[in-house]
Amino acid sequence: MLNFKSEIEHPKSKIRKIVFCIFCSLVFSVTAWAQDAPLLTLKEAVEIALKNNYNIKLSQNNSTIAANNVTLGNAGVLPQLTGNFATNNSRQNTKQTRNDGTVNNINAHNSNNSYGVNLNWTIFDGFNMFANYDQLKTVDTLSAIRLKDTIQTTVANVITTYYDLINQNEQIKALKGAIDISRTQLRYANDKYKVGRASGLDVLNAQVNLNTDTANLVTQYQQFKAVKIQLNQLLIRDLQTDFTVADTILIDDKLTLAEIINSAQLQNPAILSAQINKRLAEINLKQVRSTRYPQVGLTSGYTFSNSKTPAGFTLSQNVHGLNYGLTASINIFDGFNQNRREKNAKIQIDNANISAKQTRLNVEAQINNFFVSYLSGLDLIKLEQANVTIAKKNLDISLEKYKLGNITPLEIREAQRNYLDAQSKFFAAQYQSKLAEVTLKQITSSINIY
Repeated sequence: MLNFKSEIEHPKSKIRKIVFCIFCSLVFSVTAWAQDAPLLTLKEAVEIALKNNYNIKLSQNNSTIAANNVTLGNAGVLPQLTGNFATNNSRQNTKQTRNDGTVNNINAHNSNNSYGVNLNWTIFDGFNMFANYDQLKTVDTLSAIRLKDTIQTTVANVITTYYDLINQNEQIKALKGAIDISRTQLRYANDKYKVGRASGLDVLNAQVNLNTDTANLVTQYQQFKAVKIQLNQLLIRDLQTDFTVADTILIDDKLTLAEIINSAQLQNPAILSAQINKRLAEINLKQVRSTRYPQVGLTSGYTFSNSKTPAGFTLSQNVHGLNYGLTASINIFDGFNQNRREKNAKIQIDNANISAKQTRLNVEAQINNFFVSYLSGLDLIKLEQANVTIAKKNLDISLEKYKLGNITPLEIREAQRNYLDAQSKFFAAQYQSKLAEVTLKQITSSINIY
């Protein structure tokens, strides 16, 4: 027959207990140190992300470029004025034999200098310049929508990561509570063992339960730390920056499906972008059709010219004056390419219409899916909250019964596991509903934490 008492009091067992105590002290000291870190509120996290996030900065720069491109000159409406200067020099040895037989040798330096300004102005190009300007303004609008989408996406990522930290932190608290209960169970087992009301096996089982709960806490804390690094990455700051988060997940339970779908039709970035792409396709057709019309332009300039030819009949010549003209051209036949380009442009418009309808359908499907998750999350919160209360009462009763010796260690462990599972499901339901809420607001570009 095994002597459990001798095994419990064996020196190796004592060493294991000492190591375990040190291990627990380390875990709780690290956790306590984390709790002493400064509090980072959700509002502060969003403000830091809006200021530092790389994706937002890149999108802002792209939007600025698109805005800078919206000019009449870039569209081809304004004339182009250039300044020109040219100089040509040569040195020539000329031998001239005249009618009377005399020979004249001339070593001459010839030069020709000209400078002036030239004006080129397309005054009519089949309305292409106006289509170009419309295109530039439309692209600028599209860039602004993309910037807003980037900001909303970044804010949504910060919010969901922040609330994930709250969820992870609540899981840590639940596991700490499980450890406290396991300690209580171990103390009861030891007390009962000392008076002969329990076997050494009960003590060992209680010790294993405590070790398991502690290991679960370490794993959970590692997950918490990983999510904290992820949030620091979103905020573009030192990944090891320590902080604490709030302890409450606030959920907006007033969302309605009809309002979300209506808002999405007016504000969803994907839907708006699809509509703008349709507009760009229509502008492209105007640009293609513009080549059917005549191209008319004005040219003008003022030139100064100075030439010296010592060996010529005219030793020097100075010229200056205004030149001007009108140019016009029209495409008569280009191998039927004009018709081909127009047909393709019309097909692109049709594709843009199809894409817009598909995008609208995809967004509505996404909304419906997340709204189901949102509603089920709200229902699960109520259900799991009730389960937590019931499981806690069951655990308290089970502990009391275990203390009196009316139930087995397996039964008390089952009650403890049920309580921990109920807490975990309650926190998960909160996070699920909050994640769906944030995603729905992101789809409608209506995230606002203020």
